[in-house]
Amino acid sequence: MAIEITKPGKHSLIVSTPVMPAAGTLGFGDRYKALLNYDMLGAVVTNPVTLEPWKPAAGTRIISLDAGVLVHTGLPNPGLAKVISQNRRVWASMPVPVIVHLASASTSQIKRALDLIDTVDEIAGLELGLRDGIIRNEAIDLVSEAAKMEKPLLVRLPFYECGQLALPVADAGADALVLTAPPRGTARDEHTGRLVSGRVYGPLIKPIVLRLVGRLAREIPTDLPIIAGGGIHSPQDARDYIEAGAVAVQVDTATWARPKMLERIARDLGGWIATRQKDALPDEWNPDMSHTEAMERRTAPPTPRSDPS
Repeated sequence: MAIEITKPGKHSLIVSTPVMPAAGTLGFGDRYKALLNYDMLGAVVTNPVTLEPWKPAAGTRIISLDAGVLVHTGLPNPGLAKVISQNRRVWASMPVPVIVHLASASTSQIKRALDLIDTVDEIAGLELGLRDGIIRNEAIDLVSEAAKMEKPLLVRLPFYECGQLALPVADAGADALVLTAPPRGTARDEHTGRLVSGRVYGPLIKPIVLRLVGRLAREIPTDLPIIAGGGIHSPQDARDYIEAGAVAVQVDTATWARPKMLERIARDLGGWIATRQKDALPDEWNPDMSHTEAMERRTAPPTPRSDPS
């Protein structure tokens, strides 16, 4: 299977499975290699990185909600140059393309970041995250500058400004739109009694973003792919986004709670899940069984029984 997740052209990005982790899910390298089969993914999106180092947020980081979780990390990272030097060898060994997520910066910072990114063969593409509350002209300037790079440019839109920015960002040179960054919210920390701001994750995000995807799929140019995410906790959630008009999906919180779910969704959308035969015994089938595994089980010689005597 070959899926083009950026606009057709010389530097288009093609993946074998329309499923990848969202920025902030798997770190900068292969931290989840003991829990996930990276071969099953379409690509790996790194944690958000900034040109200069950022320190972790102080105080409460995570607040449990009735239907999700609020997360406030501060986007800690050692800076773009160090992230590249520390992970370049790992990226080279990855079986799938690596997309670096660059947190929104000034135009001058983007110029400096592109000088680094464009020279690294191990980076397949750039995902530019636009900050919440960004105005239209600033977004256009940032995307126009980032579009000068040789590598494919994916632009992740902020949740609340998504509808207003999609068309201007498309015209400014984005090769794909990522819908969307998790919304920001505020919740009370029951331990300290303080109100904490952060990003909201959970199943209830999906119906809102799903409607946005359907609407924008009808409004933006047909050759501009949409990558969608938000509230994906099952293969059916991911398929709903594809049906609404997305070419691929990004998964976040489900991976934190059940790392294998990301792989299961990727197997499902990639066509690697085998259909259970009605007469299959429990030890002959599992929900994540691939076609290869099913074939091996069918062709394997029977296990010899021990002689009871």
